[in-house]
Amino acid sequence: MAGANNYKNQSKNKIDLEYGRVPPQAVELEEAVLGALMLEKDAIISVGDLLKADSFYKDAHQKIYKAIMNLSTKEEPIDILTVTEELKRQGTLDEVGGPFYITQLTNRVASAAHIEFHARIIAQKHIQRELIRVSSDIQNQAFDDSIDVADLLDKAQQEVFDIAEGNIKKESAHIRPLADEVINQIVEAGKRPDGLSGVPSGFTALDRITSGWQKSDLVIIAARPSMGKTAFVLSMTRNMAVEHKAPIAIFSLEMGGDQLVKRMISSETELGSEKLRMVSWKILSGSNCM
Repeated sequence: MAGANNYKNQSKNKIDLEYGRVPPQAVELEEAVLGALMLEKDAIISVGDLLKADSFYKDAHQKIYKAIMNLSTKEEPIDILTVTEELKRQGTLDEVGGPFYITQLTNRVASAAHIEFHARIIAQKHIQRELIRVSSDIQNQAFDDSIDVADLLDKAQQEVFDIAEGNIKKESAHIRPLADEVINQIVEAGKRPDGLSGVPSGFTALDRITSGWQKSDLVIIAARPSMGKTAFVLSMTRNMAVEHKAPIAIFSLEMGGDQLVKRMISSETELGSEKLRMVSWKILSGSNCM
């Protein structure tokens, strides 16, 4: 972790020197959030999923937040005295400015009323800094001819994905509206002749297991090459679109749009691909198909 943090700090300094700009930051809001966390014991619940130590721009604030999170993990009270003692135990109290600085933080804010709003801004600034760091690193490597372009693309995608994944907060929801929605879905499914709650695939045995494809589901169809995965998916999408009037979009990295349409036509007409190509050639040449 220390090595990774040093690398990030070096990258951040490189950004400052290269572009002559100050990285995105909200130091005053960092002070307000830390102060609010020490004023109200339950404030950590509002920001625990939004912020991590690296979200803070100032190194001192990172250390203070770590101390606060340690206290929260141990289910101990969070206030000026406990945070000061925790920093002292970690040997970082003097590094953050001593007890006086900890006391000053609570003077930056009157209450924790806006702590979540402030925390979201801090998280946003952290994401901006991470994107700048990653893009600067990728830019520098893009000038290096010894680096494989495919590997560089994979790295760029993975690092941006890591930034997004590490900064997603799952929202909480009240059970009443969720229960009402589920009950409505059950009632609607009961009114349907097939009894399915989702979109039918057209394969009866499969639909009995899944009750139709459900909203937000990610369904992975896996098999060895040439086992008919594409044909199966195309058949399902055809059934959904034609038989059940469901809007369908297909994104394929394997085949172009014309290839997919040809396979659909082949399935609908029950003509093999070779026969279909022969028919197409005769139509284009002006010959009789039969």
